[in-house]
Amino acid sequence: MIVYNITMKVTPAIETAWLQWQQEEHIPEVMATGYFNNHRFYKLLEQDENEGVTYVVQYFADNMQAYQDYIDKHAPSLRVKAQEKWGNQFIAFRTLMQAVN
Repeated sequence: MIVYNITMKVTPAIETAWLQWQQEEHIPEVMATGYFNNHRFYKLLEQDENEGVTYVVQYFADNMQAYQDYIDKHAPSLRVKAQEKWGNQFIAFRTLMQAVN
């Protein structure tokens, strides 16, 4: 299993609206691509929140090809859409992991 992990720091000014957008629009759009079979959404605790609140979303793909197809076909337009909506009020850091067990 491949885990596409996105860690995001969001300014307090947009947190409530951004959280709603993630849950009602963005995550459903990513899942609707069909490349991921599940996802998890987390808020990091015990973090310095002076510069924003940190969230993590993990998308689970069956294999590397499904992940790569998503990155090639859908990720660029979804990233542009997020940037146009929220500008510099959030930052995202992406990592890719493989389940060991």
